[in-house]
Amino acid sequence: MQGLYAGIDLGTSGCRLIVIDAGGGIQAATRVVYPANVEQAPELWWSAAQQVLAELPDSIRASLQAIAVDGTSGTILLTDAQGNPTTPVLMYNDARAVEQSRRIATVAPRESGAHGATSSLAKLLWLLENFPNQPHAHALHQADWIAGKLAGHLGFSDENNCLKLGYDPVKREWPRWVKSLVPEHLLPGVFVPGEQILAPSPDKGRAGKGFLPSIHAGTTDSIAAFLATGANRIGDAVTSLGSTIALKIISAQPVFAPEYGIYSHRLGDMWLAGGASNSGGAVLLQHFSRAELESLTPQLRPGEPTGLDYYPLSRPGERFPHADPHWQPCLAPRPQDDVQFLQAMLEGMTRIEHEGWRKLHELGAPYPKTLRTVGGGSRNPAWMQIRAKLIGVPLLPARHDEAAYGAALLALKGTAGRW
Repeated sequence: MQGLYAGIDLGTSGCRLIVIDAGGGIQAATRVVYPANVEQAPELWWSAAQQVLAELPDSIRASLQAIAVDGTSGTILLTDAQGNPTTPVLMYNDARAVEQSRRIATVAPRESGAHGATSSLAKLLWLLENFPNQPHAHALHQADWIAGKLAGHLGFSDENNCLKLGYDPVKREWPRWVKSLVPEHLLPGVFVPGEQILAPSPDKGRAGKGFLPSIHAGTTDSIAAFLATGANRIGDAVTSLGSTIALKIISAQPVFAPEYGIYSHRLGDMWLAGGASNSGGAVLLQHFSRAELESLTPQLRPGEPTGLDYYPLSRPGERFPHADPHWQPCLAPRPQDDVQFLQAMLEGMTRIEHEGWRKLHELGAPYPKTLRTVGGGSRNPAWMQIRAKLIGVPLLPARHDEAAYGAALLALKGTAGRW
């Protein structure tokens, strides 16, 4: 069998593996769902990663050339030199490190991705302060720890995961201000996503699986999902229509506007800029059940605008394209017709998306040349028509919507030397 390339995605509810060939065709896929009501821990991730690999057919495993891993952004832990955890895991949405984030704010430049209590740097400081006198040797993100277990050594990460740890993606270095807060020996070596970390080896002992593909630097789950869509050129954009509306576009230059929640990740010689609105599917579910949404959607009339000027939010406060914690929702007047009410909300969300692309363009990113859509909202054809008309760019189908597929593309591109 020809050479194959695997991506492992460590999601919030389980672990997914996808294997592709050199043309991007899927050759195998396996999934493990985490047990319900079980706190996430490194051992859980490692068990799941081993299981998805073990469930591959022998012929597939024997043909694997490379693996890359993605994980939730900002999830971090400390380990000893052998990779044994010396602290609990702090997950991506953990916001306890408020005091630590204030310390960071006094020394970090405004454009740093390390601001905020959910940044991995704030969490790292919290862990160091609350678990002193431990043999800490490595600060690792979720994807780093799994990739390190597969490689048989630790102490590396990638440019995307490290953004929230304070890494400077422009200068491609750990800034002095980060080293003033954290012991330098804890900071991982930083690789380009897709770059080879460990070459294939004849040693059949690693991971106990009898196969030793090369290990390549991974990325975050959201960036892996972006790559999975097939977007790969400057001006290619992706909107995620989930519980919130998240925009990402490939740019020739970085855009940093933390007051709008806008940061840029490096993608080889390009940049991925984006922001996210608090509007989205979560607002719809405040007013309609999923069954009602399915029933009403075929009745929408995208060619007949409602004329209502809504700004759908679950509660006051917006981050992008308006940075205002007191920004007010607007869902009035409400028509008696539920179909018209739903359509007016979708029109309002489309205006928010359009304004978001204009804001990113105003700050230095290109306006979208092509637009792909992922998330639950992508399955609403009327919404797609409303968006296509207002945004005014070709809406292309996403090649794939699984983050594991994007991680597999990193393994492929890194092996081919094209990333």
